[in-house]
Amino acid sequence: MSITATEKAQIMTELVDQTENSLLECKVCFERYSPQKKRRPRNLPCGHVMCLGCVSSLAHPRNFKLECPFCRRACRSSETSDCLPLLHLMEILSPSTINAPVPGRTTGTGEDMAVAASHVLTFSLSFGGWGTLINPTGIAVCPKSGCIAVAHDGKKRIKLFSSNGSCVQQFGERGEAGNDIMYPTDVTVTLDGHIVVTDSGDRSVKVFDFNGRGKLVISESFSLPWGLDTMPQNDIVMTDSEAGILYRLTADFKKGELRAVKKMYCNLCNPRKVAVSQTSGAITVIEHLMAKGPSFGCTRVKVFSADMKLISQVDSFGLNLVFPSKPYASAVAFSKEGHVIVTDAYNQAVFGLGKPEEFPVCKPVITQGLSYPLALAYTANNSLVVLDGGDHSLKIYTA
Repeated sequence: MSITATEKAQIMTELVDQTENSLLECKVCFERYSPQKKRRPRNLPCGHVMCLGCVSSLAHPRNFKLECPFCRRACRSSETSDCLPLLHLMEILSPSTINAPVPGRTTGTGEDMAVAASHVLTFSLSFGGWGTLINPTGIAVCPKSGCIAVAHDGKKRIKLFSSNGSCVQQFGERGEAGNDIMYPTDVTVTLDGHIVVTDSGDRSVKVFDFNGRGKLVISESFSLPWGLDTMPQNDIVMTDSEAGILYRLTADFKKGELRAVKKMYCNLCNPRKVAVSQTSGAITVIEHLMAKGPSFGCTRVKVFSADMKLISQVDSFGLNLVFPSKPYASAVAFSKEGHVIVTDAYNQAVFGLGKPEEFPVCKPVITQGLSYPLALAYTANNSLVVLDGGDHSLKIYTA
């Protein structure tokens, strides 16, 4: 028996309430997590989470050591890190992102999308999982070897997997030395096989060879380096989320020599994930609209031509006019055909926006099997790799 739109809305409200009670509450002080400093959720090395206030309270005043109250594993307060999945979840569950009914149209869900269009891609393989990966934040596919690079919060910050899911390499110690990685936010692989990582801990961009040897550290007074991708010229495009700037980094990666740091575009609103078309050179950026008002907590996808002219843009409100449920874009990529592909963390789906000149055309690509999609990348054989932060895994889909 089918359920009505009102019943669906009630179910969604109950699920949101359960999520807020079970996930968004510190299990030590039972205070609700917040993006603000004292109640900010922090990962412990053992994998448990508590707020920063509790970390500070439990830490010894001199040596800053503490024991996890759940498993008793010892660590230092400096070894904790922001729990990005919970911070992102708080953004999604902010009041303005909870879907409001649109007059004259019923609210949809992932099930509605599955009915509206058949799956374009089918599930092929999953690997990773908690322990193998801890709170992963970014993925990239090496164009030379086909290996998949993953940035995560484990002891070794970068892991390289073969296409069948075997771990072939890991590196990037947690620490504050020049070639250590404190808090990775994204990763890309250059055309010549070098691995580039944004480190929000010391606000730098770090370059490693395939064996994990540090080649270059770029620190140019960045505010919060975030998203990365490789351009057809083998330069790196990078978003600075706090500064609202899109940078182009030019270097001889083999020699470890930085040649230029250029501002490509300014006045973006909290830009995070970025993608470059390897055929046209077009660039797409996801902005997170944080200003007070109706747009708070929404996202916007902007697409620029290779010479940085704005081609098109669409935000959550615009997509909601043609999409069953209000989407929340968490990652973006270009298909080989030049279509913009976006992960939707709110609806647990992946959909295509079409080519930039066609915006907005919402075509479901993946509508089942995802819990919290955070990143995506295409392989050489046109398979789609999705990073699912909900179960800390990689999922591969094929046509």
